[in-house]
Amino acid sequence: MYPAKHSGTIVPMVTPLTEAGEVSEPSVRRLVGSLRSEVTGLMPALSTGEGWKLSDRQWHDMVAYTVRHADGLPVLAGVQSPTTEEVIARAKEALALGVAAIAVTTPFSPDLTQEEIYEHYRAIREAVPVPLFVYNEKALSGNQIELDTLVRVCALPGVAGIKESSGSAEFTRKLVAAVPEIPVFEGWENLLHEVAGPGGVAGFIGPLANVEPGLANAMLAEPSAGRQREIDATCERYGLFNDDWYRHLKKELHRRGVIDTDAVVGEAG
Repeated sequence: MYPAKHSGTIVPMVTPLTEAGEVSEPSVRRLVGSLRSEVTGLMPALSTGEGWKLSDRQWHDMVAYTVRHADGLPVLAGVQSPTTEEVIARAKEALALGVAAIAVTTPFSPDLTQEEIYEHYRAIREAVPVPLFVYNEKALSGNQIELDTLVRVCALPGVAGIKESSGSAEFTRKLVAAVPEIPVFEGWENLLHEVAGPGGVAGFIGPLANVEPGLANAMLAEPSAGRQREIDATCERYGLFNDDWYRHLKKELHRRGVIDTDAVVGEAG
């Protein structure tokens, strides 16, 4: 399957729950509807969607409901599972649900070698014919993917993009230069000004897109220090720099009437 060329603001969606802890389809529908005109893609079940905490049923339902209500927007399903084998199993399920791509971290082990990280992505690509977003982060998996390893992974067939959450603008700029054929998306709101603009990232994938995607779009179109200050202040206001940013997002979306509850995974029901 040849991957589409993605750009712009892709939203890593929160996972709306009912009071009983099930995924709320009406809330997913309203959330997608509130974002559709401002985003270029939907990314359910990643970190902002508490993807690492979702049960099998919650993960399935969140991805399925997003696909059902996407109305033409590509769905790039997050797969945050601790082992390569578990990722492959969910990737096959995601493919059956009709996603455009999957977004995947490294395995959850802080002592992996770079070769083991490469083999993880190679095994996924060989096992499942669905385009792949590489999620470069350390908070969940415990691993940082080195530049040379990312370049090797990007040479695999079917790599559709990178969610670059290393936290280093310098690293992001080097990555963009090293893989010009692969779209790189900034994952940190506070770094957008440093990496946007001509020759910079292809887009943005971050929590802010759930509530103010237009701000991210404006920064991508016309980067400025003033706009970065506005983004930083907005993130502070919504609690997006906190460790439990997804909880704060849900409170705001619930306040707006977009989602039915502000329940988080593991506390509802």
